[in-house]
Amino acid sequence: MEADAHGQAALMLAESMLHALMENGTFTTRQALSVVSTAQEIKVEFAEAAHESRARMQASLDLLTAIGDSLDHELT
Repeated sequence: MEADAHGQAALMLAESMLHALMENGTFTTRQALSVVSTAQEIKVEFAEAAHESRARMQASLDLLTAIGDSLDHELT
């Protein structure tokens, strides 16, 4: 599935902001990972309320997991 330009730009911006907040000491890695976890929980709630397909919901969750993984590298 090819990402739309708006969604891709939004994800890149959000991930970059989390990294910047970690780099300047505003967020710890654990706090940034908590943001990603909250986003995953909200995604599931919204997807269920909107009767979104399981595949579409999982694609979003996979992207959020990838962001979490990139942040987690800062912890190790």
